[in-house]
Amino acid sequence: MSASSKKKLRKAQEAEKLTEKQLTEQKEAKKLKIYTTVFVVVLALMIVAAVWIAVSNTIAHNGVRERGTTALTVGEHEISNAELNFFYIDAVNNFYSQYGSYASLFGLDTTLPLNEQVTDEETGATWADDFLNSAKENARAVYALADEAKAQGYTLSDEEKAEIETHLSNLSLYASYYGYSNAEDYLKAMYGNGATEKTYRAYAELTSLASSYETYYADSLVYDDAALREAESENYAEYSSFSYNTYYLSTSKFLEGGTTDDEGNTTYSDEEKAASVTAAEEAAKALAEGEYASVADLDAAIAALEINAETEGAASTTYEDTAYASINSVVQEWVTDESRVSGDVTYIASTTHTHAEGETHSDDEDSSEYETVNGYYVVYYVGTNDNTFALANVRHILVAFEGGTTDDNGNTTYSDEEKAAAKDEADAILADWKAGEATEDSFAALANEKSDDGDGTTGGLYEDVYPGQMVTNFNDWCFDESRKAGDTDVIETEYGYHVMYYVGDSETNYRDYQIINTLKSADTDAWFNALIEPMTVTELNTDYISKDLVLTNG
Repeated sequence: MSASSKKKLRKAQEAEKLTEKQLTEQKEAKKLKIYTTVFVVVLALMIVAAVWIAVSNTIAHNGVRERGTTALTVGEHEISNAELNFFYIDAVNNFYSQYGSYASLFGLDTTLPLNEQVTDEETGATWADDFLNSAKENARAVYALADEAKAQGYTLSDEEKAEIETHLSNLSLYASYYGYSNAEDYLKAMYGNGATEKTYRAYAELTSLASSYETYYADSLVYDDAALREAESENYAEYSSFSYNTYYLSTSKFLEGGTTDDEGNTTYSDEEKAASVTAAEEAAKALAEGEYASVADLDAAIAALEINAETEGAASTTYEDTAYASINSVVQEWVTDESRVSGDVTYIASTTHTHAEGETHSDDEDSSEYETVNGYYVVYYVGTNDNTFALANVRHILVAFEGGTTDDNGNTTYSDEEKAAAKDEADAILADWKAGEATEDSFAALANEKSDDGDGTTGGLYEDVYPGQMVTNFNDWCFDESRKAGDTDVIETEYGYHVMYYVGDSETNYRDYQIINTLKSADTDAWFNALIEPMTVTELNTDYISKDLVLTNG
């Protein structure tokens, strides 16, 4: 492959990674069920260098058996082994892309065939069976959604069709990059002998239609203010953020005595353990009953504790604007109590519950449950943010870093010179814009022409940006308290330099955005479940599914 081709491929990958990073939370908020979208398919193709899939058949086979043998029926659809293999391999790749580096924690040995690793001793099910079940469920969902889309006259947009064409046209580029003679051989190596450019296109179009239609349905749901307020009233705190500090006093810090054996292991009697619990509670209570004008005063009291006499910098942990769902369950109820006022302090026990040996965990009053106190949290309440601030509308032009050095783990770093080159280009783009009409429209035109993010049709626009959606520097610039419409700047992220243009505040505030997404999620789930429930799946002959895959070559 030529240097220019490699550069083109690398730029395409970097731009796609940026888009994925920025849109991940937004997509999750819509609770889409389909994981085999075109982008995921392309992601699976891109990681082939890291995931060597050893198929049992060679690419020399023509795949007639795979394409001609029905693996399962989904509703009225007959799915061949070749078609099901697309869903199957993508189920494997999606798992590996998320958990591959610590797959062993799930009991998966990536150097052994999937069908030789049992996941359920009772049934004899293997990892191959588990992935096949995932593939069947994904196929069921895709066909149910695609059928409904067609019944409603829904079709892919021109932009979505163009995206598919772009991905398909890149197959030859990927094939060359990874050492295959053509796109067909590349697809066979990835998806088995039954894969062809024609069947892959059909798969890409089908999964895209299903995913697009589900997104369309979710986006079509509209809620008036009365519905938002009703949903909000059920749990007001769920849509707020909370600032507080905690300090944990582990009972282990207060253990005294003990018996040490010849190997240096120390054990403590029940009496010594009980004494440590008492001492920890007394220390926590003393801290909670102190008078503090600020967190700094609490930290001074923490540093003065006898157990911290030899601990430098002992202090509480700060949690700022923490979402309700992210608050430690031990302290959540207290922190989010609507009566809480700034400066409140308390202490709360952290416990575990176990049952007597041989007993099952149940709510039976006769069962013996033991509570163990592990320590105490001292909690200082700072304040609540009701999140009624506006979301952001922003345009940007990405100048992606070029070149770079990639290590064995696939991590790419860029030299100061490479970064400086991107910075100079970004500064020049901003200067050119300022020297011209310097309007939002002219900025959008420049974004379409010069940005390494997007498809050149959106003018670099991101609407209704919410906190945490974008990478850190991008996010911080958008939500700077001084930000106003028309502001511009050049900022750096891990992907390159961004020429920024702040369009203005959105009409939607962050609180209502969260409520809307909660309602959409619940309603889309209900619609989705009702849609797929009548879609039956019958497994027939799956002999040609690549169940003997080996994910890595050791």
